[in-house]
Amino acid sequence: MKYFILVPVYNDRESLKLLIENINLEIKDLDSEISLVVINDASSQQIIDDYSNIENIHSIEIINMKENRGHARCIASGLKYIYEKKEFDYVIPMDGDGEDRPEEIKNFIELSKEAGDKSIIGERVKRSESMFFKLCYQFHKFLTLAFTGQSIKFGNFTCLSKVTVKKMLDEKSTWNSFSGSLKKIEKDLISTPSIRGKRYFGPSQMSFFKLLKHSLSIISVFRKTVLIRSALFIVFYILLIKSNASIVTSLPLVLLLIMIYSISSLALRENIEEFNNSLTNIHDIDKIK
Repeated sequence: MKYFILVPVYNDRESLKLLIENINLEIKDLDSEISLVVINDASSQQIIDDYSNIENIHSIEIINMKENRGHARCIASGLKYIYEKKEFDYVIPMDGDGEDRPEEIKNFIELSKEAGDKSIIGERVKRSESMFFKLCYQFHKFLTLAFTGQSIKFGNFTCLSKVTVKKMLDEKSTWNSFSGSLKKIEKDLISTPSIRGKRYFGPSQMSFFKLLKHSLSIISVFRKTVLIRSALFIVFYILLIKSNASIVTSLPLVLLLIMIYSISSLALRENIEEFNNSLTNIHDIDKIK
């Protein structure tokens, strides 16, 4: 079977080099053809290095983009590139900084042998960030479940069948939120435990505000459900506080309206025309192997 590992990168040369070496080490005993496609999101720094330990990787390409489009759109563009240009059975998107652990790739590959057209998600069972970030992440999961009815405990680190990749390319929300889109189009996903690793170099790039935007982007995929649940909450809450209305008791309604406005704005990022034309953003391709 043929697998493509898809890695979005922005200004993280050292991490990418170490990731490639670790992938090469982890797949050495696997009886599969494994290739690597790196999407360089218009990095302002040089990211290509001397890759000496790559004998177990079938091929490596670095796709250099003209304009920076962000993490989710890098993955979306990478899926489109692989689907249109390569022969494959599965695509494994993963972060390039070490937080998605290369040693878990073999779990995906073993499960995929019996999965058929189903896709596999790495469900987070342990994280390595600070306590504050973990609390924020738990709030993100609660917020998503409360307003969408969807429990999303996975990120980019997945193993997508060719059938799922085609569905992702036909879904405009993929251009805005990877995990939200995957949850929307696939109801029967195979789950395997995944431990969030530590960054190879430097602090985590996921700030509180980036996590908030990430959370709202996922929620925006299910905005119809959000609007229905929000309307019901508003009616119920107004009836609850009508005899004790004040600025303080009205604060949840204000926050809810701000959230609805935010997800409506983020939903405007879903542009199927831009998605379909995303490969025109490719500047050039470096074939490392």
